[in-house]
Amino acid sequence: MTLQTAAALPASTTPIPTNRLTSLDGLRGVAALVVMLHHIYLVAKPTLVSAGGSAPGSVYWVVSETPLKLVTAGSEAVLVFFVLSGLVVALPALRKPGFSWTGFLTGRMVRIYLPVWASLAIGTALIWLLPRDQSVVTAGSWMSQSNATAVTPSTLWGQMSLTAVSYDINNVLWSLRWELIFSVLLPLFVAVAQVVRRRWLLAGAVAFILILLGTLAHIDALKYLPVFFIGTLLAVRLDSINEWTRQRLKRPRATLWGIILVVGVLLLLVARWWAGSLASFGTLSDSVLRLMPVLGAAGLVWAAIGVPFLRRALDSRPGQWLGRISFSLYLIHIPILATLTFVLGDHKWWLVAVLTVPVALVAAWGFYRVIERPSHRLARYTSQITARATAKFRARVSR
Repeated sequence: MTLQTAAALPASTTPIPTNRLTSLDGLRGVAALVVMLHHIYLVAKPTLVSAGGSAPGSVYWVVSETPLKLVTAGSEAVLVFFVLSGLVVALPALRKPGFSWTGFLTGRMVRIYLPVWASLAIGTALIWLLPRDQSVVTAGSWMSQSNATAVTPSTLWGQMSLTAVSYDINNVLWSLRWELIFSVLLPLFVAVAQVVRRRWLLAGAVAFILILLGTLAHIDALKYLPVFFIGTLLAVRLDSINEWTRQRLKRPRATLWGIILVVGVLLLLVARWWAGSLASFGTLSDSVLRLMPVLGAAGLVWAAIGVPFLRRALDSRPGQWLGRISFSLYLIHIPILATLTFVLGDHKWWLVAVLTVPVALVAAWGFYRVIERPSHRLARYTSQITARATAKFRARVSR
Protein backbone atom coordinates (compact mmCIF):
# COMPACT_ATOMS: atom_id res chain seq x y z
CA MET A 1 0.00 0.00 0.00
CA THR A 2 1.56 3.29 -0.98
CA LEU A 3 0.59 6.91 -0.56
CA GLN A 4 -0.50 8.19 -3.97
CA THR A 5 1.29 11.54 -3.90
CA ALA A 6 4.30 12.79 -5.77
CA ALA A 7 5.59 14.78 -2.84
CA ALA A 8 9.00 13.54 -1.76
CA LEU A 9 9.10 12.99 1.97
CA PRO A 10 12.00 13.19 4.46
CA ALA A 11 14.22 10.23 5.12
CA SER A 12 14.56 8.70 8.54
CA THR A 13 17.92 8.03 10.10
CA THR A 14 16.80 4.41 10.10
CA PRO A 15 16.77 2.80 6.64
CA ILE A 16 13.31 1.66 5.61
CA PRO A 17 12.78 -1.22 3.17
CA THR A 18 11.59 0.00 -0.21
CA ASN A 19 9.58 -3.08 -1.10
CA ARG A 20 5.82 -2.55 -1.35
CA LEU A 21 3.88 -3.96 1.58
CA THR A 22 1.22 -5.59 -0.57
CA SER A 23 -0.08 -7.70 2.31
CA LEU A 24 -1.35 -4.50 3.92
CA ASP A 25 -3.45 -3.86 0.81
CA GLY A 26 -5.06 -7.24 1.36
CA LEU A 27 -5.61 -6.51 5.05
CA ARG A 28 -7.29 -3.23 4.18
CA GLY A 29 -9.57 -5.10 1.76
CA VAL A 30 -10.59 -7.65 4.39
CA ALA A 31 -11.23 -4.84 6.88
CA ALA A 32 -13.52 -3.06 4.39
CA LEU A 33 -15.45 -6.29 3.82
CA VAL A 34 -15.84 -6.76 7.60
CA VAL A 35 -17.20 -3.21 7.94
CA MET A 36 -19.85 -4.00 5.33
CA LEU A 37 -20.79 -7.25 7.10
CA HIS A 38 -20.96 -5.32 10.39
CA HIS A 39 -23.56 -2.96 8.96
CA ILE A 40 -25.56 -5.89 7.59
CA TYR A 41 -25.41 -7.37 11.11
CA LEU A 42 -26.83 -4.10 12.50
CA VAL A 43 -29.73 -4.38 10.05
CA ALA A 44 -30.37 -7.98 11.17
CA LYS A 45 -30.00 -7.28 14.90
CA PRO A 46 -33.62 -6.25 15.70
CA THR A 47 -35.07 -9.34 14.02
CA LEU A 48 -32.49 -11.69 15.54
CA VAL A 49 -33.16 -10.35 19.03
CA SER A 50 -36.95 -10.35 18.69
CA ALA A 51 -36.97 -13.87 17.25
CA GLY A 52 -34.55 -15.61 19.61
CA GLY A 53 -33.56 -13.17 22.33
CA SER A 54 -30.01 -12.32 23.32
CA ALA A 55 -29.36 -14.87 26.06
CA PRO A 56 -26.34 -17.21 25.84
CA GLY A 57 -27.03 -19.84 23.21
CA SER A 58 -29.24 -17.62 21.04
CA VAL A 59 -28.28 -16.85 17.45
CA TYR A 60 -27.67 -13.22 18.34
CA TRP A 61 -25.39 -14.21 21.23
CA VAL A 62 -23.41 -16.59 19.04
CA VAL A 63 -22.71 -13.98 16.36
CA SER A 64 -22.20 -11.13 18.84
CA GLU A 65 -20.43 -12.44 21.94
CA THR A 66 -18.20 -15.24 20.74
CA PRO A 67 -15.07 -15.15 18.53
CA LEU A 68 -17.48 -15.35 15.56
CA LYS A 69 -17.83 -11.62 16.12
CA LEU A 70 -14.66 -11.30 14.02
CA VAL A 71 -16.80 -11.60 10.90
CA THR A 72 -18.81 -8.48 11.81
CA ALA A 73 -16.30 -6.55 13.95
CA GLY A 74 -16.78 -3.28 12.09
CA SER A 75 -15.65 -0.85 14.80
CA GLU A 76 -12.52 -2.93 15.30
CA ALA A 77 -11.89 -2.99 11.55
CA VAL A 78 -11.91 0.82 11.57
CA LEU A 79 -9.16 0.70 14.21
CA VAL A 80 -7.19 -1.47 11.80
CA PHE A 81 -7.71 1.23 9.16
CA PHE A 82 -6.36 3.88 11.56
CA VAL A 83 -3.25 1.85 12.40
CA LEU A 84 -2.72 1.15 8.69
CA SER A 85 -3.00 4.85 7.86
CA GLY A 86 -0.54 5.76 10.61
CA LEU A 87 1.92 3.28 9.10
CA VAL A 88 1.55 3.65 5.34
CA VAL A 89 0.98 7.40 5.21
CA ALA A 90 4.08 7.95 7.35
CA LEU A 91 6.32 5.52 5.43
CA PRO A 92 6.97 7.83 2.46
CA ALA A 93 7.85 10.56 4.95
CA LEU A 94 10.55 8.25 6.29
CA ARG A 95 11.86 7.04 2.94
CA LYS A 96 12.61 9.92 0.63
CA PRO A 97 15.18 12.71 0.92
CA GLY A 98 13.08 15.70 -0.21
CA PHE A 99 9.74 16.83 1.04
CA SER A 100 6.85 19.25 0.49
CA TRP A 101 4.20 19.07 3.17
CA THR A 102 1.98 21.31 1.11
CA GLY A 103 2.36 18.96 -1.85
CA PHE A 104 1.50 15.98 0.31
CA LEU A 105 -1.49 17.64 1.95
CA THR A 106 -3.07 18.98 -1.24
CA GLY A 107 -2.75 15.58 -2.91
CA ARG A 108 -4.15 13.86 0.16
CA MET A 109 -7.16 16.17 0.27
CA VAL A 110 -7.95 15.53 -3.39
CA ARG A 111 -7.68 11.81 -2.80
CA ILE A 112 -10.04 11.93 0.17
CA TYR A 113 -12.58 14.58 -0.81
CA LEU A 114 -13.39 13.62 -4.40
CA PRO A 115 -14.50 10.04 -3.58
CA VAL A 116 -16.31 11.31 -0.47
CA TRP A 117 -18.27 13.85 -2.53
CA ALA A 118 -19.10 11.20 -5.13
CA SER A 119 -20.40 8.83 -2.42
CA LEU A 120 -22.56 11.62 -0.96
CA ALA A 121 -23.92 12.43 -4.40
CA ILE A 122 -24.89 8.77 -4.88
CA GLY A 123 -26.41 8.57 -1.40
CA THR A 124 -28.41 11.76 -1.91
CA ALA A 125 -29.64 10.65 -5.34
CA LEU A 126 -30.83 7.30 -3.93
CA ILE A 127 -32.72 9.07 -1.12
CA TRP A 128 -34.44 11.37 -3.64
CA LEU A 129 -35.21 8.60 -6.15
CA LEU A 130 -36.39 6.01 -3.60
CA PRO A 131 -38.09 7.83 -0.69
CA ARG A 132 -37.46 6.19 2.68
CA ASP A 133 -40.31 5.22 4.98
CA GLN A 134 -39.36 4.89 8.65
CA SER A 135 -42.26 2.50 9.26
CA VAL A 136 -40.52 -0.35 7.42
CA VAL A 137 -37.56 -0.40 9.83
CA THR A 138 -37.55 -1.09 13.55
CA ALA A 139 -37.97 2.00 15.71
CA GLY A 140 -34.82 2.83 17.65
CA SER A 141 -32.64 0.61 15.48
CA TRP A 142 -29.36 1.65 13.88
CA MET A 143 -31.06 1.92 10.51
CA SER A 144 -33.79 4.24 11.80
CA GLN A 145 -31.49 6.45 13.89
CA SER A 146 -28.29 6.70 11.83
CA ASN A 147 -29.49 6.85 8.22
CA ALA A 148 -31.14 9.86 6.61
CA THR A 149 -34.63 9.78 5.15
CA ALA A 150 -34.24 13.30 3.71
CA VAL A 151 -31.37 15.59 2.73
CA THR A 152 -31.16 19.35 3.27
CA PRO A 153 -28.50 21.65 1.78
CA SER A 154 -27.07 22.43 5.23
CA THR A 155 -26.65 18.78 6.25
CA LEU A 156 -25.21 17.91 2.84
CA TRP A 157 -22.68 20.73 3.05
CA GLY A 158 -21.62 19.77 6.58
CA GLN A 159 -21.02 16.19 5.54
CA MET A 160 -19.24 17.21 2.33
CA SER A 161 -16.78 19.28 4.35
CA LEU A 162 -16.04 16.39 6.74
CA THR A 163 -16.49 18.80 9.63
CA ALA A 164 -19.80 17.39 10.88
CA VAL A 165 -19.99 15.22 14.00
CA SER A 166 -22.55 12.80 12.53
CA TYR A 167 -23.04 11.60 8.96
CA ASP A 168 -26.48 10.20 8.24
CA ILE A 169 -26.27 10.30 4.41
CA ASN A 170 -23.23 8.01 4.50
CA ASN A 171 -22.35 7.33 8.11
CA VAL A 172 -18.92 5.75 7.48
CA LEU A 173 -17.64 9.26 6.75
CA TRP A 174 -17.10 9.90 10.46
CA SER A 175 -13.81 7.99 10.20
CA LEU A 176 -12.68 10.05 7.18
CA ARG A 177 -12.90 13.12 9.40
CA TRP A 178 -10.19 11.64 11.60
CA GLU A 179 -8.16 10.54 8.57
CA LEU A 180 -8.19 14.15 7.42
CA ILE A 181 -7.15 15.49 10.82
CA PHE A 182 -4.31 12.95 10.96
CA SER A 183 -3.16 14.04 7.50
CA VAL A 184 -2.95 17.66 8.65
CA LEU A 185 -1.03 16.61 11.77
CA LEU A 186 1.27 14.13 9.98
CA PRO A 187 4.46 16.27 10.36
CA LEU A 188 3.94 16.33 14.14
CA PHE A 189 3.22 12.60 14.30
CA VAL A 190 6.32 11.73 12.27
CA ALA A 191 8.57 14.10 14.23
CA VAL A 192 7.43 12.75 17.60
CA ALA A 193 7.68 9.12 16.45
CA GLN A 194 11.25 9.68 15.28
CA VAL A 195 12.22 11.32 18.56
CA VAL A 196 10.82 8.47 20.67
CA ARG A 197 11.65 5.55 18.36
CA ARG A 198 14.27 4.17 20.76
CA ARG A 199 11.74 4.33 23.57
CA TRP A 200 8.87 3.01 21.49
CA LEU A 201 7.48 0.82 24.26
CA LEU A 202 7.13 3.82 26.56
CA ALA A 203 5.65 5.90 23.73
CA GLY A 204 3.19 3.13 22.93
CA ALA A 205 2.20 2.91 26.61
CA VAL A 206 1.57 6.67 26.68
CA ALA A 207 -0.60 6.33 23.55
CA PHE A 208 -2.67 3.62 25.24
CA ILE A 209 -3.05 5.76 28.38
CA LEU A 210 -4.33 8.63 26.22
CA ILE A 211 -6.82 6.29 24.54
CA LEU A 212 -7.98 5.12 27.97
CA LEU A 213 -8.41 8.72 29.13
CA GLY A 214 -10.32 9.53 25.96
CA THR A 215 -12.59 6.53 26.51
CA LEU A 216 -13.29 7.48 30.14
CA ALA A 217 -13.81 11.17 29.37
CA HIS A 218 -15.59 10.59 26.02
CA ILE A 219 -13.05 12.71 24.12
CA ASP A 220 -12.95 11.38 20.57
CA ALA A 221 -9.63 13.04 19.70
CA LEU A 222 -7.90 11.09 22.48
CA LYS A 223 -9.71 7.90 21.52
CA TYR A 224 -8.69 7.93 17.86
CA LEU A 225 -5.61 10.07 17.14
CA PRO A 226 -3.26 7.96 19.33
CA VAL A 227 -4.31 4.94 17.26
CA PHE A 228 -2.82 6.66 14.21
CA PHE A 229 0.30 7.39 16.24
CA ILE A 230 0.69 3.70 17.06
CA GLY A 231 0.75 3.04 13.31
CA THR A 232 3.38 5.78 12.89
CA LEU A 233 5.48 4.10 15.59
CA LEU A 234 5.27 0.87 13.58
CA ALA A 235 6.53 2.81 10.56
CA VAL A 236 9.64 4.13 12.31
CA ARG A 237 10.32 0.68 13.77
CA LEU A 238 9.59 -1.26 10.59
CA ASP A 239 13.16 -2.50 10.12
CA SER A 240 13.26 -3.76 13.69
CA ILE A 241 9.87 -5.40 13.30
CA ASN A 242 11.01 -7.21 10.15
CA GLU A 243 14.26 -8.34 11.79
CA TRP A 244 12.55 -9.49 15.00
CA THR A 245 9.98 -11.46 13.03
CA ARG A 246 12.59 -12.93 10.68
CA GLN A 247 14.71 -14.20 13.57
CA ARG A 248 11.80 -15.87 15.31
CA LEU A 249 10.57 -17.49 12.12
CA LYS A 250 13.93 -19.22 11.80
CA ARG A 251 13.29 -21.08 15.05
CA PRO A 252 11.70 -24.53 15.29
CA ARG A 253 7.90 -24.53 15.21
CA ALA A 254 7.87 -21.12 13.55
CA THR A 255 4.54 -21.86 11.86
CA LEU A 256 3.00 -22.80 15.19
CA TRP A 257 4.18 -19.56 16.76
CA GLY A 258 2.82 -17.66 13.77
CA ILE A 259 -0.58 -19.30 14.25
CA ILE A 260 -0.53 -18.49 17.97
CA LEU A 261 0.32 -14.85 17.18
CA VAL A 262 -2.47 -14.49 14.62
CA VAL A 263 -5.08 -16.19 16.81
CA GLY A 264 -3.97 -14.10 19.79
CA VAL A 265 -4.30 -10.74 18.04
CA LEU A 266 -7.66 -11.73 16.55
CA LEU A 267 -8.98 -12.62 20.01
CA LEU A 268 -7.68 -9.30 21.33
CA LEU A 269 -9.45 -7.54 18.47
CA VAL A 270 -12.86 -8.77 19.68
CA ALA A 271 -12.01 -9.13 23.37
CA ARG A 272 -14.60 -6.62 24.52
CA TRP A 273 -17.30 -8.79 22.94
CA TRP A 274 -16.38 -12.27 24.12
CA ALA A 275 -15.09 -11.05 27.50
CA GLY A 276 -17.62 -8.26 27.95
CA SER A 277 -19.49 -10.12 30.70
CA LEU A 278 -16.40 -9.72 32.92
CA ALA A 279 -16.89 -5.97 33.23
CA SER A 280 -19.92 -3.74 33.69
CA PHE A 281 -20.51 -1.14 31.01
CA GLY A 282 -18.91 2.23 31.74
CA THR A 283 -16.60 0.97 34.50
CA LEU A 284 -12.81 1.34 34.51
CA SER A 285 -12.41 -2.38 33.78
CA ASP A 286 -14.77 -2.03 30.81
CA SER A 287 -12.72 0.90 29.51
CA VAL A 288 -9.50 -1.09 29.89
CA LEU A 289 -11.13 -3.96 28.04
CA ARG A 290 -11.91 -1.55 25.22
CA LEU A 291 -8.17 -0.95 24.81
CA MET A 292 -7.68 -4.56 23.74
CA PRO A 293 -9.00 -4.00 20.17
CA VAL A 294 -6.36 -1.30 19.65
CA LEU A 295 -3.65 -3.73 20.71
CA GLY A 296 -5.24 -6.36 18.47
CA ALA A 297 -5.37 -3.96 15.52
CA ALA A 298 -1.67 -3.08 15.90
CA GLY A 299 -0.79 -6.76 16.33
CA LEU A 300 -2.79 -7.72 13.24
CA VAL A 301 -0.92 -5.17 11.12
CA TRP A 302 2.35 -6.53 12.53
CA ALA A 303 1.27 -10.09 11.70
CA ALA A 304 0.24 -9.10 8.17
CA ILE A 305 3.80 -7.89 7.60
CA GLY A 306 5.72 -10.66 9.31
CA VAL A 307 3.75 -13.94 9.44
CA PRO A 308 4.33 -15.80 6.14
CA PHE A 309 1.08 -17.76 5.88
CA LEU A 310 -1.03 -14.68 6.66
CA ARG A 311 1.02 -12.56 4.28
CA ARG A 312 0.53 -15.11 1.50
CA ALA A 313 -3.23 -15.19 2.09
CA LEU A 314 -3.45 -11.40 1.96
CA ASP A 315 -1.23 -11.33 -1.14
CA SER A 316 -3.56 -13.74 -2.97
CA ARG A 317 -5.53 -12.48 -5.96
CA PRO A 318 -8.83 -12.20 -4.01
CA GLY A 319 -7.07 -10.35 -1.19
CA GLN A 320 -5.37 -7.93 -3.56
CA TRP A 321 -8.59 -7.33 -5.50
CA LEU A 322 -10.40 -6.52 -2.26
CA GLY A 323 -7.52 -4.23 -1.32
CA ARG A 324 -7.76 -2.38 -4.62
CA ILE A 325 -11.46 -1.61 -4.17
CA SER A 326 -11.39 -1.32 -0.36
CA PHE A 327 -11.83 2.47 -0.13
CA SER A 328 -14.56 2.41 -2.77
CA LEU A 329 -16.33 -0.48 -1.00
CA TYR A 330 -16.08 1.39 2.30
CA LEU A 331 -17.68 4.48 0.78
CA ILE A 332 -20.36 2.94 -1.42
CA HIS A 333 -21.85 0.08 0.61
CA ILE A 334 -23.91 2.19 3.05
CA PRO A 335 -26.02 3.99 0.39
CA ILE A 336 -26.75 0.58 -1.18
CA LEU A 337 -27.48 -1.19 2.11
CA ALA A 338 -29.68 1.60 3.47
CA THR A 339 -31.65 1.88 0.22
CA LEU A 340 -32.33 -1.85 0.06
CA THR A 341 -33.32 -1.95 3.74
CA PHE A 342 -35.81 0.90 3.38
CA VAL A 343 -37.25 -0.73 0.23
CA LEU A 344 -37.55 -4.28 1.64
CA GLY A 345 -37.79 -3.66 5.40
CA ASP A 346 -35.29 -4.82 8.01
CA HIS A 347 -37.42 -7.89 8.78
CA LYS A 348 -36.15 -9.20 5.43
CA TRP A 349 -32.54 -8.65 6.47
CA TRP A 350 -31.47 -11.95 4.91
CA LEU A 351 -32.68 -10.75 1.48
CA VAL A 352 -31.05 -7.37 2.07
CA ALA A 353 -27.79 -9.20 2.84
CA VAL A 354 -28.00 -11.48 -0.20
CA LEU A 355 -28.51 -8.47 -2.47
CA THR A 356 -26.16 -6.01 -0.77
CA VAL A 357 -22.94 -8.06 -0.87
CA PRO A 358 -22.73 -8.69 -4.64
CA VAL A 359 -24.25 -5.32 -5.59
CA ALA A 360 -21.83 -3.44 -3.32
CA LEU A 361 -18.80 -5.37 -4.61
CA VAL A 362 -19.73 -4.68 -8.24
CA ALA A 363 -20.56 -1.05 -7.48
CA ALA A 364 -17.27 -0.65 -5.61
CA TRP A 365 -15.34 -1.90 -8.63
CA GLY A 366 -17.18 0.58 -10.85
CA PHE A 367 -16.66 3.37 -8.31
CA TYR A 368 -12.95 2.56 -8.21
CA ARG A 369 -12.63 2.68 -12.00
CA VAL A 370 -14.72 5.82 -12.53
CA ILE A 371 -14.08 7.87 -9.37
CA GLU A 372 -11.27 6.64 -7.14
CA ARG A 373 -8.58 5.80 -9.70
CA PRO A 374 -8.94 9.14 -11.55
CA SER A 375 -8.82 10.91 -8.18
CA HIS A 376 -5.46 9.21 -7.55
CA ARG A 377 -4.12 10.61 -10.81
CA LEU A 378 -5.42 14.08 -10.03
CA ALA A 379 -3.97 13.86 -6.52
CA ARG A 380 -0.52 13.04 -7.90
CA TYR A 381 -0.73 15.91 -10.39
CA THR A 382 -1.96 18.35 -7.74
CA SER A 383 0.77 17.25 -5.36
CA GLN A 384 3.47 17.76 -8.00
CA ILE A 385 2.22 21.22 -8.95
CA THR A 386 1.95 22.35 -5.33
CA ALA A 387 5.36 20.93 -4.41
CA ARG A 388 7.01 22.76 -7.33
CA ALA A 389 5.25 26.02 -6.51
CA THR A 390 6.29 25.74 -2.85
CA ALA A 391 9.92 25.02 -3.81
CA LYS A 392 10.02 28.03 -6.13
CA PHE A 393 8.52 30.27 -3.44
CA ARG A 394 11.07 29.11 -0.88
CA ALA A 395 13.90 29.64 -3.35
CA ARG A 396 12.80 33.24 -3.97
CA VAL A 397 12.43 33.96 -0.26
CA SER A 398 15.88 32.55 0.55
CA ARG A 399 17.66 34.82 -1.96
